[in-house]
Amino acid sequence: MIPGLDGIRALAFLLVFAMHTDYLMVGWTGVLLFFVLSGFLITDILIRMKESLPARAYFIKFYGRRLLRIFPLYYFYLLAMLVLSAFLLAVQFRPAYMLMFQDHARYAFFYVYDFFSAGAGFVEHRFLGHFWSLSVEEQFYIVWPLAILLTPKKYYWHLFLGAIILGPLARMGLAYAYNHALFSLPYGTTPQGIYVLPFSHIDAFGFGAYISRFSIPRPRQQLAAFAVILPLAGYASQFLITGDIGNLTALGFGHPLANGLKHIWGYSLLNYTFALFIYNVAREKHFVRWLEAPFLRYLGKISYGLYVYHYVIIWFVARVREVGMSETINKPLIALLAFALTLLIASASYRWLEAPLLQLKDRYFTNTSVV
Repeated sequence: MIPGLDGIRALAFLLVFAMHTDYLMVGWTGVLLFFVLSGFLITDILIRMKESLPARAYFIKFYGRRLLRIFPLYYFYLLAMLVLSAFLLAVQFRPAYMLMFQDHARYAFFYVYDFFSAGAGFVEHRFLGHFWSLSVEEQFYIVWPLAILLTPKKYYWHLFLGAIILGPLARMGLAYAYNHALFSLPYGTTPQGIYVLPFSHIDAFGFGAYISRFSIPRPRQQLAAFAVILPLAGYASQFLITGDIGNLTALGFGHPLANGLKHIWGYSLLNYTFALFIYNVAREKHFVRWLEAPFLRYLGKISYGLYVYHYVIIWFVARVREVGMSETINKPLIALLAFALTLLIASASYRWLEAPLLQLKDRYFTNTSVV
């Protein structure tokens, strides 16, 4: 395991959690950080597997290890929430909301929640609102192993650069199709529809793949520069289009990206900044001491569970608003209680559900590349 990467996973989760508790409006970009990190790790693993295994074993070992990592918690959560929603429906606790979840869950079961989220009349459900990103990840796992296997080593650079270029081109194409009604497009607004569709995030995985094999010149200096360029570009474009910089904590990149064509170039800028950050940690060993702090490492280790459970926990904890206390008390109380409960449940899930099954990876799908 590369030092610092668990800390990066922790930061990605904390960004998303801060967004969902209304503290950091740029926190949605934690999902992009997860995507870039996945591109980095999975590409490295696939290439090393390709170099040491025949094609059949390459697919069996990769997918076997991935399934043991991803499916148990994913489907446990869906089944547990179906049981809970059925119980709450029986006692008439927000019955319409429970019925909506049961309707939405079928799309999550087949890992197409991202396409469903771009569907006509879609309304976000807090039990599943973040599952579109897990669908995008799974679709990446379907396509990318084949792409790596079929691409000769001398063409990796072209493959990765092609993915980086294809991302903004796909977003441009989607925006054009939405805006000109070329066919019956499902989502009501262009930026939100682009946000959830997998084609829009090809460059995130491409940037991650690129830094797994190729160098970046002056990475520390570039990261320092982009730490300034990113908010300046965000605030400036927001102000030029709307006359206002918007919520300060959004850094000009409020969700979903819209103003100043940020739904096209904004993703690329954010993805490259995250790629620089990961490169500095993984290849240059910068920030490692801080990212290896025990608490961050632990959060990173259980980050999958933290991500899966947190949104529904926030929703349930937010019912304290119905007690009638002031928002000055409610907001921090909800964040603290939700974080504590998420940490507790994700820890228990990791210990009694995920960890025992993860041990089977090396028993049935032994490989020197850790997935």
